[in-house]
Amino acid sequence: MTSTKKRKEKALGASTKQNVVKTHKSVKKSTSCSNGRKHKVSTTTLTGLHFTATTLMTTSLQRLGYIETSHLPLSEVLKFVLFASFSIVGMNVSLMWNSVGFYQIAKLSMIRVTCLLEVVLDKKIYSRDTKLSIALVLLGVGICTVTDVSVNARGFITALVAVWSTSLQQYHVHRLRRKYSFGSFNLLEHTAPVQAVSLLVIGPFLDRSLTNRWLMVTTILFHGKCYTRYSLASFS
Repeated sequence: MTSTKKRKEKALGASTKQNVVKTHKSVKKSTSCSNGRKHKVSTTTLTGLHFTATTLMTTSLQRLGYIETSHLPLSEVLKFVLFASFSIVGMNVSLMWNSVGFYQIAKLSMIRVTCLLEVVLDKKIYSRDTKLSIALVLLGVGICTVTDVSVNARGFITALVAVWSTSLQQYHVHRLRRKYSFGSFNLLEHTAPVQAVSLLVIGPFLDRSLTNRWLMVTTILFHGKCYTRYSLASFS
């Protein structure tokens, strides 16, 4: 029993270490993809394509019987898509306009903002251990990235919008799953199609305004290679 527990702990530790390393590579590669001379940022359109693929996947799984049919009011879907769209655009532009260190610190701020929303809206009380764990994580990452932090006005405002919209999205996901007893795939089934349409409509124009060029097929393939190789692994 003890040996089994130790093996599980070692596996968890190895998985966590691998996830941290791959996430770091993902951020570095995303910055490279977004700021490269040859292929400027097209991350909004790329994310729209990602949600298109997600829609196809969830539809296929539903038809094969792996996902049960469920109902989610349109108002809830639109609210989720609004928060998610601001989050996606905000985080992508924040990564483009800020240093990797500031981008990571901004992402960690979402933990505190999400906790604040739960305390204010749900009257949730966190234990002392949870508060200590969050404090240690924030301190550790702050120390690791302090040498790579640079801030500018537009980057700070973008990061602020990204942090609050992402936190609101996470809180809304938690509320929907609790209220409707949804699983992750049920939620994706309802939100992915609308999210894909919204990003594919605004994405090319937003990318055009940021880069002064229209998105080309070669750029899609280039970014697709970057994100497939480095980003998707961080979700494993």
